[in-house]
Amino acid sequence: MAIDEYAFRKALARFASGVTVITAATEGEMGGITVSAFCSLSLLPPLVLACIDERASILPLLRRSGAFAVNILSDDQSGLSNQFASKMSDKFQGVSYDVGPLGQPLLAGAQAYLVCTLVHEWKGGDHRVVVGQVEAASADESRTPLLYYASQYGSFQPLS
Repeated sequence: MAIDEYAFRKALARFASGVTVITAATEGEMGGITVSAFCSLSLLPPLVLACIDERASILPLLRRSGAFAVNILSDDQSGLSNQFASKMSDKFQGVSYDVGPLGQPLLAGAQAYLVCTLVHEWKGGDHRVVVGQVEAASADESRTPLLYYASQYGSFQPLS
């Protein structure tokens, strides 16, 4: 049975998701991308999973560095979410960040971050499913995470 892509995306838009920015860096090169498909995979060992568009420029950088950071954005960082979701060449323009323990950018003001080593990836449709082992974590309990209750999928229009 074939599924209607429009119906699938509309259904996904009803799922409340926290917004994360995946960042990676190696030898003077940095990249980042906004993702909403992110979850915990295991507590022992601590593993997380993120889905990244197959065409995303961060994938080669992530592979070369072997590590990435998951920046869980705060409710006042919707502008950062949009910036890292854009096609702009320098997504870090005007962005304050610290360098994490594995050299990955940690976005200032994020509600939480996880620093991960890349342990596995595989192709899942038009995305790469990336699994990372959490090596360091921190959360600012005074901040509230940025949530989208109806994502951009809600405005998706099928190609005719």
